[in-house]
Amino acid sequence: MKATIYHNSRCSKCRATLALLEEHDVDIEMIEYLTNPPTKEKLEELLAMLGMEACDLMRRSEEVYKEQYADKELSREECLNAMVANPVLIERPIVVSGGRAVLGRPPENVLKLIKS
Repeated sequence: MKATIYHNSRCSKCRATLALLEEHDVDIEMIEYLTNPPTKEKLEELLAMLGMEACDLMRRSEEVYKEQYADKELSREECLNAMVANPVLIERPIVVSGGRAVLGRPPENVLKLIKS
């Protein structure tokens, strides 16, 4: 099986998700999304696979969110633009395989991709 993981090596959930994928001998393409952020189009694609709305994928605990967005009601477009401009706002890790995606929170969510 092959999978792509949108990863931040400083994130414990990302590391745990990566370890789980490795334990199951998954061929992994790792994308360090902070240094190689997804485009708006790629985010749209990921959201469709995740079955999520853009604003639900935003990390509200990040300082940039608190400073720039917390007191605003954002549209889908504004959330997408915020994540493109500040990739740290993208919830992580996202794992993609076979045209489907899951959020690795908790890491065991990736088992849905592995076991199907």
